Amino acid sequence: MVDLNDKVIRGYLMSLVGEEGLKMIEEMPEGEVTDEEIAAKTGVLLNTVRRTLFILYENKFAIVVRERDSNSGWLTYLWHLDFSDIEHQLMREKKKLLRNLKTRLEFEENNVFYVCPQGCVRLLFDEATETEFLCPMCGEDLVYYDNSQFIGALKKRVEALSSA
Repeated sequence: MVDLNDKVIRGYLMSLVGEEGLKMIEEMPEGEVTDEEIAAKTGVLLNTVRRTLFILYENKFAIVVRERDSNSGWLTYLWHLDFSDIEHQLMREKKKLLRNLKTRLEFEENNVFYVCPQGCVRLLFDEATETEFLCPMCGEDLVYYDNSQFIGALKKRVEALSSA
């Protein structure tokens, strides 16, 4: 089983399935079980269990086996969790985040921004010229926005992720 006390793994799973889903994962019985059994043993609502299982299945953390009852013809779905690939998934997420941060950093470095002092909008220079440097929402004069602190924060984050 995966170490759910690891803050990175816990945070990742929390972002995928939420607090109730994480509770279900923590309390899920061993072996192959039905969604109804999971709901009964974890105290999580059946709809939440099903939603969580589907999300985990989409992310390759849950395996489902279909069994057909020979007498009634009904299908039974048996679930079990498999987090053996979580390190690989976390690396993919890290690469995606790094790529997005680098794209945002490049955008911030290569553009000039103007903002409404009332906080209505932040516009690119070209957009600000189209509105004659007036806020399209409230009509206030737009002012230059120095994004150097934001650029610095993005650079730190990119550097931290690149070295980790």
